[in-house]
Amino acid sequence: MPVFTLLQAVNDAMKTEMSRDRDVVVIGEDVGRDGGVFRATEGLLDMFGPERVMDTPLNESGIVGIAAGMAMYGLRPIAEIQFMDFIYPAFDQIVSEISKIRYRSGGTYSVPMVIRTPYGGGIKGGIYHSQSTEAFFTHLPGLKVVTPSTPYDAKGLLIASIRDEDPVLFLEPKRVYRSFKEEVPEKDYTVPIGTARIVRKGDDVTVVSYGASVHSCIAAVALAEKEGISVELIDLRTLVPVDIETVIGSVKKTGRIVIVNEATKFSSYAAEISALVAERAVDALNAPIYRVSGFDTPFNYTWESVYLPDEQRIMEHIRKAVNY
Repeated sequence: MPVFTLLQAVNDAMKTEMSRDRDVVVIGEDVGRDGGVFRATEGLLDMFGPERVMDTPLNESGIVGIAAGMAMYGLRPIAEIQFMDFIYPAFDQIVSEISKIRYRSGGTYSVPMVIRTPYGGGIKGGIYHSQSTEAFFTHLPGLKVVTPSTPYDAKGLLIASIRDEDPVLFLEPKRVYRSFKEEVPEKDYTVPIGTARIVRKGDDVTVVSYGASVHSCIAAVALAEKEGISVELIDLRTLVPVDIETVIGSVKKTGRIVIVNEATKFSSYAAEISALVAERAVDALNAPIYRVSGFDTPFNYTWESVYLPDEQRIMEHIRKAVNY
C-alpha cells in the first residue's frame, strides 16, 4: 500500500475518478502544464489531455461559472481556486447560482461539481494566502463543505465529493499538504460525506476540530495524557452536513467540550458547534463551552505561530474545562 501525503492523495483521487468516468474534468489556473500552484494536478494533463485538464485565465468567477454550466449539462467538473483567499470574485456564483440551482429549478438541474481550494495558515503565506473563511460558505443551503485532515480521508472524501449530485466546496488544509504521511489504498474507495471520525476515545473532555487543527489537537491530547486527563478527540471531516450526533454523544459522556479552529473567533464555525451543543446537550455540560481559535484580526505574517492555535493554547482550555 503506498504512503501518501495529503497532496498526493488529492492527486490520486482525481486520477482515480478521471480514469473511471470520462465526464470528470479539471479546470483552473495553471492546473495543466504547471500542475497547479501546489502541484495537486501534476501529471493529469499528460494522462487525460487538454480537453479534460484545462488551464483558464486568472478569473475565479469565470472558473466557477464555467464549471457550473458544465455540471448542469452532464459533466462533473473539478474547479481549482489557487488559494481560498482568492475565491471571493466567485462568491456570487457560489451564493446565488450553484447552491440554489437544484432548488430554483425544482430538481430539473443538479450541479455535480467540486470546488477545490487550499486554505489556512502555516506556510508563511501572509495576509492574503492564509485565511480560514469557511464559515462564509457553511451558511449556504445547497452547498456541502468538506475538509479532510489526513491523506486517507482526503482521497476518500474527494472521490465521494466528485460523485455527489450537489456542489461541494472541498477545503484542503495547506499546512498538512506535505507535513503528514500515511498509507492510502490504491483501490477506489469513498469516505461518506457527513460522518465525523473519532480520532481518540476518552472520558474527561471532548475536543472537536477539523482540517489542520486536528494535528495540533493530537499534540494537545498527548500533553493531556501526561496530566492524567482522558480526551475524546473528534475530527468533523465535513462541516456541511455536520455529524452533530457524534459530537453530542461524546459531550453526554464527558460533560465538557473544547472546540478548535484557526479561523477568527467571532462568528466562526466553532460558534455554530457551540450553539448546537447548547441546544441539544446543555444538561450534560459540567463546564462552559470553550473555543480556541485564531484572533479577531487580519492574519498576521510575523506572528503566525502565535495566531494559530497550538497544543499549548488548546491544553490551557482543556485544563479549564476539566478544572471548572
